[in-house]
Amino acid sequence: MTDTPHTGWSRLAIIAGGGEVPLLIAQGEASAGRKPFIVEVTGFADQDYTPYDRAAFPVTKIGGMQKAMREAGCDAVCFIGRITRPDFKSLMGLDTAAMALLPKITQAARYGDDALMRVIIDSFEHKGLRAIGADQALSSLVPQAGILGAIEPDAAAMTDVRKALQIARAIGAHDIGQGAVVANGLVLAVEAQEGTDAMLARIAELPDDIRGRPGGRAGVLAKTPKPQQERRIDLPTIGLRTVEGVSRAGLAGIAIQAGSALIPRRDETIAAADEAGIFIYAARADE
Repeated sequence: MTDTPHTGWSRLAIIAGGGEVPLLIAQGEASAGRKPFIVEVTGFADQDYTPYDRAAFPVTKIGGMQKAMREAGCDAVCFIGRITRPDFKSLMGLDTAAMALLPKITQAARYGDDALMRVIIDSFEHKGLRAIGADQALSSLVPQAGILGAIEPDAAAMTDVRKALQIARAIGAHDIGQGAVVANGLVLAVEAQEGTDAMLARIAELPDDIRGRPGGRAGVLAKTPKPQQERRIDLPTIGLRTVEGVSRAGLAGIAIQAGSALIPRRDETIAAADEAGIFIYAARADE
């Protein structure tokens, strides 16, 4: 899959939380002959960004981030990586921009993470920084529809796929989470604030008679965007750790939504799934 042709920004600022996706996007920008500007979120960014122009700010310094981006000549911003939602009302050291946003942030937080992030994204766009999603910045992260890899799901697995996708979309509509696990028609878990890795660890502790196991795998992890998803941030992501967690839980496969998920280090992830005997299926939006 080739990356999306450049779509108009001259310099991209990457607000980098935890994980490797911010670094992959930075590398993609550099490979395309552009100079990314990295804003490392203090306490969350965990990659080596020394090859790039960068600055570091705590999550409370929204105004500082925006000022640094403008001074660096950025006209677009990508929010990517793991950041735990802070309690802004209890945080010390809010800068002027964060304080001005606090009433909107507090109100939006009552309606879930997506509403909260829209307020923050809008504040950057009002400063002339176009917000783009990771899927726009590096389209090679985004899978197309079909089976990814050598392992094909059987009819029973596809029945679990459809139900798991249905459950994931249902909980997403209530802003609960993005993932669900179904085995032999039984819902084993839904993802909430603990995240996918912790959910899979819970499943690995369940009795063997309601889940699969290596040598007799059964069940599917499904991850989908929430129906109201703010696509410029927090698209579902799977990777090597996901494959490892699915393997330990005895599941047969992973289902995601084509065009609406991210797979960093795609080739390595698919190879690991193949080796473990786990399928990865990218479903159409209407499945």
